Amino acid sequence: MIEASKDSVLSIKKISALDQGPYSLEVASGDCIVITGESGVGKSVFLRMIADLIPNQGQVFLDDKERNFFPAPEWRKRVTYIAAESGWWAQTVKEHFANLDLVRYWLPKFNLKETLLDADILQLSTGEKQRMALLRAISAKVRFLLLDEITSALDPKTVLVVEKCVQELQQQNIGTLLVSHNMEQVQRLATKHYQLRTDQLVICE
Repeated sequence: MIEASKDSVLSIKKISALDQGPYSLEVASGDCIVITGESGVGKSVFLRMIADLIPNQGQVFLDDKERNFFPAPEWRKRVTYIAAESGWWAQTVKEHFANLDLVRYWLPKFNLKETLLDADILQLSTGEKQRMALLRAISAKVRFLLLDEITSALDPKTVLVVEKCVQELQQQNIGTLLVSHNMEQVQRLATKHYQLRTDQLVICE
């Protein structure tokens, strides 16, 4: 079990890039805010702006500290973007984790076998990589997760498994900003639901 983080707020203030925005939003600890929108509207770009993975204008704060206060690797550890197709840099799975005890706690919850820790990354399916990428963020003591269609490669049963883990993370005070095209997933997870357009975020009642 992970140690519950303190209450925090991720404040996004008028960020824009690539002719998108400006967008403003607040995500609190334990929130699961879901973003939907038409294909190509820029949902991934929005998350990548927050993570400071692409040049952008505007400000993002973690509590009272602006992201420029943090070294870039530290910011991305606290506010972590996870793509549908995650990147891996070492040969084996376990080389990507600092806290294997914490990983072993979560593996069965994600319906993953412990033997996968010794596997070569190339042996993992896309769905296994998606779940392992989320585990990687958890083990780094993330404060806010930016999840970009991370259940897209999963069967319906495993989607529910991952959603249950996201809900447990909410209980541990992790905030989540989730991009999804699955309206049933929106209904199951969203504490708030926004539709992203090229120039604004519109709350959905």
